[in-house]
Amino acid sequence: MPLHRLTLALLALCAAGAAQASGQHAACPADPGTAPGGELKAVRVAAATPGDTLDRLYEGPVWRDGALYLSDFVHNGTFPSRIRRFTPPDRWETVVDDSGSNGLALDVEGRLIAATHDRKQVARVNLDDGTRTPLVSTFDGAPFNSPNDLVMAADGSLYFTDPDYQRKAAPGGQPLTRVYRHREGVTTVVDDTLRNPNGIALSPDGGTLYLAGGTGDGDVLRAYPMVDGAPGAGRDLARISGGDGLAVDCLGNVYVTEHGEHRVRVLSPAGQVLATIRVDANITNAAFGGADRRTLFLTGAASLWSIDLDVAGLPY
Repeated sequence: MPLHRLTLALLALCAAGAAQASGQHAACPADPGTAPGGELKAVRVAAATPGDTLDRLYEGPVWRDGALYLSDFVHNGTFPSRIRRFTPPDRWETVVDDSGSNGLALDVEGRLIAATHDRKQVARVNLDDGTRTPLVSTFDGAPFNSPNDLVMAADGSLYFTDPDYQRKAAPGGQPLTRVYRHREGVTTVVDDTLRNPNGIALSPDGGTLYLAGGTGDGDVLRAYPMVDGAPGAGRDLARISGGDGLAVDCLGNVYVTEHGEHRVRVLSPAGQVLATIRVDANITNAAFGGADRRTLFLTGAASLWSIDLDVAGLPY
């Protein structure tokens, strides 16, 4: 191979590796595509529920190395949870049999991290042997309630929600349900006004943090602009119904899974409803995947759906 071609090939390989390692922060394409609109329907993935019944929940999807990873557990909060890997079109594997996990994400080096119910912590998970390395386990000397969903910013700041859904299965915890930020060993409260905060996501540029959670007036999607690298005061973008997980596309639109409504609502950064994506069972979470990250994967009651879109998105 001529030297100039070898150089170009090596540069391309390095760029691809950097994009993979950066996980959530892999660059969006120069032309991210077109936002969805109107009424759409996702299709159930073939062989998604071998031997499973609807008392199980699939949760926390994240796209990594050409496959979708997700948590699989019984929704009454019993343990253990397990991490499964789905490689399209139809290959399923259990990669960690005792993970205690709900939400999954990637750190800045592309390693899998998990919000765990059983140990009430956020941990990095070794997919080779299932061992966990705790990243944050307590606040003010007490364990968390049941960390649920999480996202890591490009600067290494870890954001996670801590509702109390699984406290009966793992007693003890905090007096309030909160959203936290953990960076360089220091944990701070982002919001303690939401009842059972759940889904969490960052805009593609990292400039806005999004949260789904309850208020005394119903569920909302709340946005927090970043101020000097940390979330500022939040504002409610939209009313939602049973909001669960969140995903974001490369145009900055937010995909809100509405659990009992069997749908995803696609909202613009201003909170305008752009599209509705229907499924045929309770839905929990969403992530973009596929070779060009233009396939939206949706998890739910022992179910996995997908829909091909004209826009690229973030891998969890």
